[in-house]
Amino acid sequence: MSDPFGRAIRDHYRGEREAPLVDRDGERTREHPIERWYFGEFEGDEWLESHLDGPLIDMGAGAGRDALYFQDRFETVAIEVSDRLVATMRDRGVVDARRADMFSLPEQFERDRFRSAYARGTQVQLAGSMAGVERFLSDLAVVTAPDATAVIDGYAPERDATADTFGYREDPAPGLAYRVYHCVYEDEVGETLLFRLFSPDRLRAAAVGTPWTVAEVRYPRSDRPVQWVVRLEKA
Repeated sequence: MSDPFGRAIRDHYRGEREAPLVDRDGERTREHPIERWYFGEFEGDEWLESHLDGPLIDMGAGAGRDALYFQDRFETVAIEVSDRLVATMRDRGVVDARRADMFSLPEQFERDRFRSAYARGTQVQLAGSMAGVERFLSDLAVVTAPDATAVIDGYAPERDATADTFGYREDPAPGLAYRVYHCVYEDEVGETLLFRLFSPDRLRAAAVGTPWTVAEVRYPRSDRPVQWVVRLEKA
């Protein structure tokens, strides 16, 4: 399977990257800021840490930046779908880095395995549809404890500034949009990524019928609030 994203990040970690990782949306391009997004130091956040506990599942863990921080505090399992990213996390010292798909959790982990769940990087919006988000929430409920919490983030179609986000596509329905682009590294082209952007209100609606409720919504960047962070609790 083509994996320009994982290959570029692994090459960067090993000091072997000579070309940029490029995100492409038609004729539009941007250089992916690998060092800043994946290898910068993760600084603990008092609010975040107050709502996470171990065992923790870090979904879409990238190069392991956040997992390295949390594993010093409690058991942390970091998952990624790229073998190269898993290898990079292990090389960097992530104790439990695994190749696993966050959208098929019950096939990979036992019931009630985790006390909390974490996905920062808008990965949940790769569910592709609101039906997919509902399935994800139901599956996440299976592998988390009855009193579990989860913290996830996403782009905010309810905010006007989000329309300037790379790959943004409008949707006439309130609180919904899309984001579409693919990655290119050297001569390798990745599959098209389809993000279903949804507002916290849409997330609340998707959670109906699952054990989760939206307990808190934050917009961390007051200067340009194009992303939300949500805390979920089991009902």
